[in-house]
Amino acid sequence: MTGASAGIGEAFAERLAADRTDLVLVARRLDRLEQLAERLERQRRVAVEVLAADLTDPEDLASLAGRLAERPPDLLVNNAGFGSSGPFARLPVDGELGQIQLNVLALVRLTHAVVPGMVERGRGDVINVSSLASLSPLPFSTTYGATKAFVTSFTEGLAEELRGSGVRMQALLPGFTRTEFQEVAGVDTGGVPEMAWMSAEAVVEASLAALARGDVRCIPGGANRVVAVVQGSTPSALTRRLLGAFMRRTMDE
Repeated sequence: MTGASAGIGEAFAERLAADRTDLVLVARRLDRLEQLAERLERQRRVAVEVLAADLTDPEDLASLAGRLAERPPDLLVNNAGFGSSGPFARLPVDGELGQIQLNVLALVRLTHAVVPGMVERGRGDVINVSSLASLSPLPFSTTYGATKAFVTSFTEGLAEELRGSGVRMQALLPGFTRTEFQEVAGVDTGGVPEMAWMSAEAVVEASLAALARGDVRCIPGGANRVVAVVQGSTPSALTRRLLGAFMRRTMDE
């Protein structure tokens, strides 16, 4: 599991450990990983291995991909990712390229590492954490929205390729989730209504329930599903304008 040290990744670790699942947790912050592993091993009596890795670093990514290819897990959760906010022309290009490296290239590399072995043994699951933002362009978080659009399309296309193989793919599309993501991305969410928010734990429960049903796309939360339906039935130009106005407001406040 990547991005396991906080937020949705940590919630996945907690939930899977509660089911007595042994874990391999990957993130940049070794101290957080070790604290989480110690707690899960003590409370849940599971084996937890931690790997500190920066998946934007080609050597770290190659090392993890090689390990996964040798011993594909029963479940891979590609959760690592980050976003940015602001006018694209003013954002540091290295940060935008870093988003593509982590949100897209690392996810593809790790998925490719595990799928052949999963197909060979006839079982395995991959959950790729995308976003509700993948369903339409997201002005002022343009690169982030584009990377998540890739994740959703990639996951759903691969799911069809693997149909009948015993390997299941899921694109998880959470909306506003109470994690540190928004703070890191620099998004002011003060104007977001309370009903729009979900806990990371609720997102994970919805994801695992959808995986058990075989759902390829999981949009957790009734409010998020309504938003997805409205987005799908609204002209793209209007959706783009509305989202642009909302994002401008989050930066102005």
